[in-house]
Amino acid sequence: MTHRFVHRHLPYLLARASHALWRGFEPQVKAAGLNSLEWRVMATLSDAEPMPVGQLALEVLAQQPTLTKSLDRLQAQGWVERRADAGDARRSRVALTAAGLRKVAPLIAAADAHQRARLQALGVADEETLRDALASLVRHFDAVP
Repeated sequence: MTHRFVHRHLPYLLARASHALWRGFEPQVKAAGLNSLEWRVMATLSDAEPMPVGQLALEVLAQQPTLTKSLDRLQAQGWVERRADAGDARRSRVALTAAGLRKVAPLIAAADAHQRARLQALGVADEETLRDALASLVRHFDAVP
């Protein structure tokens, strides 16, 4: 058996693991009428204070112009709202509306259940340790210029 570079390359392996886990949940997101970016936006905002578009773009892994188009669609649906930033009138903050929270809450519960089931099937005994290790990687590499 050959050992190809990509099969040892951590960014590739993390991306493949993410894709594999997402693939099992994506049909529920699509059935709810959302695409992956819209899901990430709504899930991110579901338990957060209103946040600037730039910060939201970083958190949902999107370029700001792409995110703006998704926010326009989500706002037209009544699921998010843009609010003026009290400290800077040129900026706006994005928040989930009550309707948006009602829309995303069942998906968040389904995402949690899907994740637990997939990790149990994998034999991961300590989900929190895995999550903490991945969060540590994110914090470390986000801090590196």
